[in-house]
Amino acid sequence: MKTVLPLLACALLAVGCRHLTPAWQIDSGAEVRAVIDQQLADWNAGDINGFMRGYAKSSSTRFASGDDVTRGWRTVFDRYVAHYGDRAAMGKLAFSELEITPLSPVSIEVFGHWRLEREKDSPHGLFTLLFRKTASGWRIVHDHTSAATP
Repeated sequence: MKTVLPLLACALLAVGCRHLTPAWQIDSGAEVRAVIDQQLADWNAGDINGFMRGYAKSSSTRFASGDDVTRGWRTVFDRYVAHYGDRAAMGKLAFSELEITPLSPVSIEVFGHWRLEREKDSPHGLFTLLFRKTASGWRIVHDHTSAATP
């Protein structure tokens, strides 16, 4: 009996603990959500520079869409400027159905839907982002964005 009680206590403790979410998952998910919310606010204010603060300022930052892969923060920035160079092209951005999944204490995956409301159209699609915790905070290191067929 003396051996069974400690084993039973350990088993019950293990079963109870597996349902607890580690604090790093909760904190990091909230921090990434704050970066996404700031990007959304910056985009809708017409501030591509502010929007790009959400990306890692690194030569290895990657943006993929369609059949194109863009590498490097500066190249990703230039791509955004080329495609969305004025307020009319930027439109009003909205994200929905966000799924923020902490993968480790230093990486988080975000999946969601995006939609632009512009005067003449409403492009929309899906995105998957990989955030890494950097010295500057949580930043996007990989962005794969697709557009739905109009």
